[in-house]
Amino acid sequence: MQKIDESQLCHIGWREWLGLPLLGISAIKAKVDTGARTSALHAFYTERFERDGIPWVRFSVHPEQGNSQQEIHCEAPIYDERMVTDSGGHRELRPVIRTQLSFDGALRIIELTLTDRDSMRFRMLLGRTAMRQGFLVSPGKSFMLGGTRDLPPDIP
Repeated sequence: MQKIDESQLCHIGWREWLGLPLLGISAIKAKVDTGARTSALHAFYTERFERDGIPWVRFSVHPEQGNSQQEIHCEAPIYDERMVTDSGGHRELRPVIRTQLSFDGALRIIELTLTDRDSMRFRMLLGRTAMRQGFLVSPGKSFMLGGTRDLPPDIP
């Protein structure tokens, strides 16, 4: 087994401010969830359509919990569709997109499923597939990448 040089890993906490620059989202608070295989993004509206014979999805995001006034409208090609079982055991067929994740000055392409996370505390879930190379998670820490921004009162 190859030994991993931990100094080469990006250290992150259980929640982090991340960016999705290709979607126009400069900052979104994400829960880092090593128990979730797939990453998910809150999309309160989705519409599938075709562009040049390729399936696309148009969707809207409220990037800040508790702020329904701020809306970001996005479009992306559909990379895949997957049946995802959420933590409550509910199964849902979700569109999957590929987009850039920005963190700590780095960029990485990740897959995101789109789903309504309005009742969840975090607008984004960073799953283990997106973290499989280059991350070390410290579950007792938060915002190790900086960007602590003012937190809404419901998030300690």
